[in-house]
Amino acid sequence: MSAVTDPIADMLTRIRNGIQARHPRVDMPSSNLKAEVARILKEEGYIGNFKVAEEGKKKVLKVFLKYGNDGASAIAHLDRVSKPGRRVYVGVNEVPRVLGGLGVSILTTPRGVLTGKAARKAGVGGEVLCTVS
Repeated sequence: MSAVTDPIADMLTRIRNGIQARHPRVDMPSSNLKAEVARILKEEGYIGNFKVAEEGKKKVLKVFLKYGNDGASAIAHLDRVSKPGRRVYVGVNEVPRVLGGLGVSILTTPRGVLTGKAARKAGVGGEVLCTVS
């Protein structure tokens, strides 16, 4: 088994694949950053819930996916913005708006992991991890 070079991209891909396969839940290795991204996805209503569980020595992040009554996923697009080969940093004035405010951008800032809206409000920029709509 090879080490993952971009754990956030791996997390987003697992969520996308889970949605495609209509899974109720996806599991992945946990980290503090992934748990924070999951917290924002939950707060913004894109996932049902998440849980960090210990399985043996390893921590596992369980993300419970959310679907509407018609079976459509709450997440339409999940895109990685900043990659290991090309980091994307923005100042407070360049924080991206996703779908004119209908989507969410997730940033790592000096104040922690925030949505684009929260980062603008707090007056901080940071690294744009991903966008969700």
